[in-house]
Amino acid sequence: MKLVFFGTSEFACPALRALDDRYGIELAVTQPDRPSGRHAELRPSPVKLVAIKRGLALIQPKSINDPEVVKILRDISPDFIVVASYGQLLRAAVFDLPRLGTINIHASLLPAYRGAAPVNWAIMHGEEESGISTFLIDRGLDTGDILLAESLDIGPDETAAELEDRLAQLGSNVILKTLGGLTSGSLQAARQPQHGVSLAPSLTRDDGRIDWHQPATRIHDLVRGTIPWPGAWTRMVSNRVKIHRTRLTDLASGVLHPGKIGLSETNQLLVGTEDQLLEILELQREGKPRIGGRDFLHGLHLPASFI
Repeated sequence: MKLVFFGTSEFACPALRALDDRYGIELAVTQPDRPSGRHAELRPSPVKLVAIKRGLALIQPKSINDPEVVKILRDISPDFIVVASYGQLLRAAVFDLPRLGTINIHASLLPAYRGAAPVNWAIMHGEEESGISTFLIDRGLDTGDILLAESLDIGPDETAAELEDRLAQLGSNVILKTLGGLTSGSLQAARQPQHGVSLAPSLTRDDGRIDWHQPATRIHDLVRGTIPWPGAWTRMVSNRVKIHRTRLTDLASGVLHPGKIGLSETNQLLVGTEDQLLEILELQREGKPRIGGRDFLHGLHLPASFI
């Protein structure tokens, strides 16, 4: 079997390793190195690092749909192309090329959360279940026929980063089952349901802005769902403050209006919301290191509020 693998982020790496171990990879395709950090140094993608370590043939095209890139793929004549968190839209000249199809590993139970950030939006919307879907890529946005899907539960305090790590491992298992089923003839593609469709577009910095007039559970889910990026944030006077970790208390907000800061007898940092008090466990002033909620209270003159 000839496989070509498209992937970029850490999410794709377990599948790349699993497929290379089982079948071998003819070619790995990843995004060009990107500037990162304070000094904008070029950084390779996680998939590139895995490919180099394993001695795989590797290309990093600016556009996967460039005719010269398509020619490289055509010359390989792959049976399958497998895509996982690649980051470029494939045109028909690419996804129609493999003899047996181009398969995407998607981190949701389709048709829910089609798009670039399914893990984040699932947590931000308070979902209790997620999973992996493998499907045949077509011209739509994650609309292709489903091959296989497996689910897992989302922990009540689990972050997007933590869930994505677990889904990446699940994805490596599901893609092996998918290819095994297709090659043996035991697996058939099925159309996606027309009901239950939702979208998961890329996040923006503003998606992390906390509205303290929302319920505590919704804010807690926003904090979990925006880790590691863009991060949940609020303001105190004119200073931006990132909220890294929270805990639900089941205590009514009472006299603490939304955004107003209070403390308990045990020096917990509590904030009023629409309905309940939310404990802030870790936070970070702009340009400062992250600290615990109790440390933040030291030197803080109450009353004070997040806005």
